[in-house]
Parts: sequence; structure tokens; C-alpha cells
Amino acid sequence: MVLLLVVDLDPDLAALRPLGAFFVLRTIGGPPGASRPALPTLAQVYENQVSDVYGNTLTFRVQKVAAALRAPEPRIAASIAHQGLAARLWSVALGCAVRYGHIPDLAPHRLHWDPEASAPDDLWLDAVTPLPADAGTIARVVLHGHLEPLAALLHTEYRLAGGLLWGNAGSALVGAFRQLGHPDARALAAELLAHPLLAGTLDSTTLRRRSCCLYYRLPGGGVCGDCCFTRAPRSSPRGASG
Repeated sequence: MVLLLVVDLDPDLAALRPLGAFFVLRTIGGPPGASRPALPTLAQVYENQVSDVYGNTLTFRVQKVAAALRAPEPRIAASIAHQGLAARLWSVALGCAVRYGHIPDLAPHRLHWDPEASAPDDLWLDAVTPLPADAGTIARVVLHGHLEPLAALLHTEYRLAGGLLWGNAGSALVGAFRQLGHPDARALAAELLAHPLLAGTLDSTTLRRRSCCLYYRLPGGGVCGDCCFTRAPRSSPRGASG
């Protein structure tokens, strides 16, 4: 069990700002100028709803990422977009756990997303309501609340394998705790990586993932530092995606 120093969550989550852009979470109704035009909630994204502004929000985001990275296939951009959103969710949760000893309620219907923003993903929370910062709560909020429905949608829409998607999630979690460099974040991540959805996605000793996010298939992409490949394959074997 991780014992965290508990500090009240402030309405602006200001303690996250020094941690870097992946950790910052904007709050609606927070400081002056923080109000924004209506943005889709992540619940609407996971339900594959159509927006008056963006059409299908997930498709809009994937197309934006594909254009920015010159991705030769939509599924490559979908994988990169997935890993970016997973990294943001993990970063917010672990950052709050370490800085406050609580996490805010990040339920999908409360978390708004700007699919038009550049990386890292721009997230807005409708109100700051504290929850415990234990691994079980973080798993319920991030894994089950967000990454599970998102993975199901991406599997259906872009044929992304479960191994790839949960590998993305595990890799993003490791990136978040390494960026924090805090022993409590490492301990929480260790508990989360033992969760059935993440167990086995990474090598337990090296934390190298057992799947590939497909980044190597981008023009000039190469392989990531934790990739299952040590060098980019010449071709794109079907098994590499999961």
C-alpha cells in the first residue's frame, strides 16, 4: 500500500503546472479566462457520438494526427493518438496522487476533450471532486472508466489488436511515473501494472513492452525506446501489432 501526503485539491489543480504539459489539467470555471466553448466529453467520444462541430470526434482526431505525422494508414495514427491520450490520463492521475494525495473524479462525462489541439491532448474537467489516490481507485477511474471503452472503440473502428492497445497503456503509465521521478508514483504504477488488463504487457524486469505501437511505420519513425523490436522491421508483419 502506498501512503501519500494528503493535501486538499485546489479548484485550479495548480500544483500540476510545474510538472509539465502532460500533467496539467484545465478546469472549467477555474481561473479567469478558463471557460471554453462547449467541447465533447470523453463519454461522448467513447459512445461514438457525432458532434455538430467535429462530426465523429474520434475520426476527426485520428485524421488530425495522421496529417501531422504523415501516417500511411489510419490505424497507425489511431495507435499514436491512443497512446497520447492514455499518457495524459495516467499523468494527471499520478501527478495528483503525488502532489495532493487525492485524484479528482475523472469520469468520462466530466472530462472534456479538444480533438483539434496539438499534443499533448487538451483536457478540461468540469469540477474538482476528490477521490482516494490508491491504485484500486486509479484503476477504476483510468483503466475501466477510460482506457477500456476507448480500446473497445479503437479495436472496432481501426482493427487495432488488444495487445497493442494495452501495450500502449502500459508504456504510457511507465512514461508518466518516470517523468514524475517520485517513489510513490513508482509504487502506484507497480500495483497498476499488476492489474489483469496490464499484466504481461511489459517485461517485468526491463519494462520493455511486448507489442509495438506502429510508430516505426511512420516516415522516418524508427523504434521507440521500449519497443519490442530493437530495430524497425523491413516489413509490417501482422503479428507485430498485438
